[in-house]
Amino acid sequence: MNTKVIILLGKSGSGKGTQANLLEEELEFQHIISGDLLRNRAKELDFTGKKLSDVLAHGGLAPTGVIFKLWLDTVEKIKNEKDSKGVILDGNPRKIKEAYLIDEVFDWYEWNDVKAVLIDISDEEAAKRLGKRKVCQNKNCGNIEYKDVEKCSKCGSELVLRNDDNPESVNKRLSWFKTEVQPIVDYYEKTNRLYKINGEQSVEDVYKDILKAIS
Repeated sequence: MNTKVIILLGKSGSGKGTQANLLEEELEFQHIISGDLLRNRAKELDFTGKKLSDVLAHGGLAPTGVIFKLWLDTVEKIKNEKDSKGVILDGNPRKIKEAYLIDEVFDWYEWNDVKAVLIDISDEEAAKRLGKRKVCQNKNCGNIEYKDVEKCSKCGSELVLRNDDNPESVNKRLSWFKTEVQPIVDYYEKTNRLYKINGEQSVEDVYKDILKAIS
């Protein structure tokens, strides 16, 4: 079976996580979330776990070597599963050098059906959404809501504003997208693997466009 690989790109607030969850549920793709891999690794009490915990707590970026070790272990596990239909990358690559490394990995694991999907929104839309973004307090849920509601639509738990969604942090993330992620977008476009989706549509319409792009 030829495993499809979908790389989701977009600014903070573009809805990458929501769309990845929809793909995961409907198409039974496996969802590799770099943030989750790092947070789980940070729970270990060895040197890397402790240092990673400190770095993440202060809003820092884990080095490429650390995230790639975690990423490779996950890809190896998926590759050994005979019924793997597809993989969604959410949060990787973060830098252009990681895009090159990921291509080497795809080649090694014989994953040739690779598409990058950019969920495109303006800086203004990103800032507006992040100002309203709330996260479910239930750690087993983790649902994100952009509506003006107090309870999670999935599990009914309380919703809280994220600490890192203040204006200063939002501007920092938008600036980071321009300097670090835009070159990745350009790279996938030059190699004819980029599909740009209007992310300012409804969730349903964005999802329909993604399905058209990856089919």
